[in-house]
Amino acid sequence: MGEAAIRTIVEAIHSSPTQAVVYLSGGASLALGWLMSVPGASNTLLEAVVPYSRVSMVQLLGRVPSQHCSQAMAKEMALLAYNRALKLSKPGYPVLGVGFTGSLATSRPKRGDHRFFLSMRASNRIWESSVTLTKNLRSREEEDKVSSCALIQAMAKACQVSGTLDSGLTESEVPYESETHFTEEQELEQLINGHLTCKIFPFSGEAHGSDEDRKIILPGSFNPLHEGHLKLLEVALRVCGGGYPCFEISAINADKPPLSVAQIKDRVKQFEAVVFGWQERQL
Repeated sequence: MGEAAIRTIVEAIHSSPTQAVVYLSGGASLALGWLMSVPGASNTLLEAVVPYSRVSMVQLLGRVPSQHCSQAMAKEMALLAYNRALKLSKPGYPVLGVGFTGSLATSRPKRGDHRFFLSMRASNRIWESSVTLTKNLRSREEEDKVSSCALIQAMAKACQVSGTLDSGLTESEVPYESETHFTEEQELEQLINGHLTCKIFPFSGEAHGSDEDRKIILPGSFNPLHEGHLKLLEVALRVCGGGYPCFEISAINADKPPLSVAQIKDRVKQFEAVVFGWQERQL
């Protein structure tokens, strides 16, 4: 867990296009310092929140949790972080929601296990990991460093960058890890069910999206997409002095039944051919 190795892998994370929101509770505090102390942090970190008190966690979740330290809690935090990242990220960039919850050594004896849970949510997959630490083997600071290394390593994997950290786990402290992939249809089902705030279909043709911070959004049903929609967005861009043009399909409408997965996919297909031609017209 040398400082040079940590810096190298954090630099690799910052060099990737992925932008992240991080929610931590109960540990891995060093990870935030590592992410923010290495130049380029603004490329990666959109927001970091530490809902440490019970009231803070209740406000984050919008409910009273039955258990604060669990894999389900880390997964829920990661999903909330992912939805937040969708709102804060630059257009077209891949985003990541990070959830961590831990129960580490404290100033008083602890009856339960010393453990932590990690979850990383991306658009089409979720990574989960849990570790039970050997009690009375490390100080609180040492356990925090172990959990921080695990978080940074998981972020590196999610950002698809190479590099390995020695987390300092013993042979008996074997992480339980899993990875679940989502199809496009499953993502859209999550959107319809209210678990996701949006599903982004980038048609810009740029490798990692746009550096434009401002999005110019034209919402509608687009049934069908027509020339009038394109002209409306053209005018909006001129009035606003530029920005990143976005079309927003209203999958859920207060006055109409929600669109089905098949209907959403059919309407999205309209943009694949039309938008490229429209972009060329803007050049």
